[in-house]
Amino acid sequence: MPLPPKLVILDRDGVINQDSDAYIKSLEEWIAYPQAIEAIAYLTQHGWTVAIATNQSGIARGYFDTATLDAMHEELRHQVSRAGGEIAHIAYCPHGPDDGCDCRKPLPGLLQQVQQALGLSTLEGSWMVGDSLRDLQAGQAAGCHAALVRTGKGVRTEQKGQGLENVRIFDDLASFSRWLIIDDA
Repeated sequence: MPLPPKLVILDRDGVINQDSDAYIKSLEEWIAYPQAIEAIAYLTQHGWTVAIATNQSGIARGYFDTATLDAMHEELRHQVSRAGGEIAHIAYCPHGPDDGCDCRKPLPGLLQQVQQALGLSTLEGSWMVGDSLRDLQAGQAAGCHAALVRTGKGVRTEQKGQGLENVRIFDDLASFSRWLIIDDA
């Protein structure tokens, strides 16, 4: 297996698109942050591979089905492509919190799915970017560096101050992307 590429794994809701405590249940409710779409394009244009790892328990709860989720992800891919970027893989957990799966963050299963889908020997040195502690914990469990964005639930996560040792904090995905590209240069 090849060494890991320059890889950034993103949480979806609250990082790429607006989040809702009532869940994003339809394509109409899925509203991307324009700066996030541009940030994904910026990363891919600078040689970074971008993947997504997202908990989607709304499926288990009966709020939406996989066809609806697929439509949201197709729109996401379309917007990123139109901006000049690419998403290499989208992994999602359809399970509820009590289903006993191994993929629901904070467990690292979704990130391991990304690793397998991309044919990587390790995720060490990659980045996990999220707006919640469970995103960061999943990334760290998989050997990734962790970055918190203040969009979505990020401000609340930052204010709690738990589990943020060795975590870089950014206003949004665009500021993380700019920092990463400049730091990588």
